[in-house]
Amino acid sequence: MDATLLQILRCPETYQTLRVADGALIQSINDKIRSGALKNRGGQNVIEVIDEGLIREDQKFIYPVRGRIPVMLIDEAIPLH
Repeated sequence: MDATLLQILRCPETYQTLRVADGALIQSINDKIRSGALKNRGGQNVIEVIDEGLIREDQKFIYPVRGRIPVMLIDEAIPLH
């Protein structure tokens, strides 16, 4: 994730800052996606693995990054708890 872009991006719902998720969390999320056990905030099954993720400051949601493009839609956020 480009550092300049990360400084600009904010959660579209709360405007909280975001940080890049570590590799272990991405692996865990992708394992859940592959098993069909993960739903996004909109209630839809997440079927496409993520390359990276941006964690909201309160650590409640992660926004997926696919092909170096952050998906900053509220319903596409993945709950972390």
